[in-house]
Amino acid sequence: MNNEMTLAFDSISENEGFARVAVAAFVTQLDPTLEEVADIKTAVSEAVTNAIIHGYPEGVHTVVIRSRLTDSVVEIWVTDEGVGIENVRRAMEPLYTSRPEQERSGLGFLFMEAFMDEVHVESSPGMGTTVYLRKQIGRREG
Repeated sequence: MNNEMTLAFDSISENEGFARVAVAAFVTQLDPTLEEVADIKTAVSEAVTNAIIHGYPEGVHTVVIRSRLTDSVVEIWVTDEGVGIENVRRAMEPLYTSRPEQERSGLGFLFMEAFMDEVHVESSPGMGTTVYLRKQIGRREG
């Protein structure tokens, strides 16, 4: 199976839930377990929240999610054209946050890495950020 979808929406917090449910609905074509769906929803939620809170600290802009299903793999790209990340390695450290005044926990990337098989971040200051998420569906414990 090969299938792709693209979703663009405003960078407002109310759209975080919409984004995670839309991706979860798209992924159901691969017949995932409830746990796999929950993992994907959590990772997408964290990536979208990062784009809204950190990518676009001022004003409403666009967040884009692209997802591709290939055989039993889901790939997801969450992209913003916001402020970008100066030091991706530091930003991915547990408990690091660029917005401590908002009482952010700094665990978003840690959650993404815990629930997905692969997480990769590409970012340039002033140009935006893309978070890539990948998960194999159907690894049944036996």
